[in-house]
Amino acid sequence: MASDLLERIKQLIIDRRLPPGAVMPSERELTELLGAGRTCVREALKALQAMGIVEIRHGFGTYVGPMSMGPITEGLAFRTVAGHYRGEDSLLQLLELREALETGLAGRLAGRLPEADLAELDALVTRMEEEALDGPVRVETDRAFHAALCRGLDNPLLSEVLEAFWNAYRRVRADLPEQRSADPRAACARHREIVAAVRAGDAVRAEAAIRDHFCNIRTHLRLTYRFAR
Repeated sequence: MASDLLERIKQLIIDRRLPPGAVMPSERELTELLGAGRTCVREALKALQAMGIVEIRHGFGTYVGPMSMGPITEGLAFRTVAGHYRGEDSLLQLLELREALETGLAGRLAGRLPEADLAELDALVTRMEEEALDGPVRVETDRAFHAALCRGLDNPLLSEVLEAFWNAYRRVRADLPEQRSADPRAACARHREIVAAVRAGDAVRAEAAIRDHFCNIRTHLRLTYRFAR
């Protein structure tokens, strides 16, 4: 019954075409519309708030939530951390998911990015090279590169999904000892090759460049696991 009530409230949002931030019917209105008790409706709304589907503003009412990937990010991060400390290769599993997405999409980017986006990617690689002179490339710079690359697909949902994977991966990766043998200059070269392949419109080369990038990450991650255990 509880799950049925959740689905009926979600269906109401769909049927009324309510966008994020729109005012939801009051608890009293929902009890009348759904034929459910007020306590049941209140509990259902709390459950939907935990999913990011609605937002309860005490004293103001209930609104359609942002429907972000936040809950998925939290779930991915927790699952990966918990699995890691149980001795599982959960971080590698998460990396493989992200690799599959980005490698599969690389070919679609080839030859499609405007020069302004390519210039932004060039600037980010240059920043990586400058950072590599003093040590490892900053996580924020690497993250900005991949976000700018995938933004060229003009698919907000896809960008949000990739961001969720990125957030979870980076949060878990920070819990592991740093692998000192990684060469930040080689990482910069791999990012530079990705941009060159996309600029040249070579889909096969772009996919290979992304795959090579992840292969290197996976190699160092396995070494990190070996040292961490």
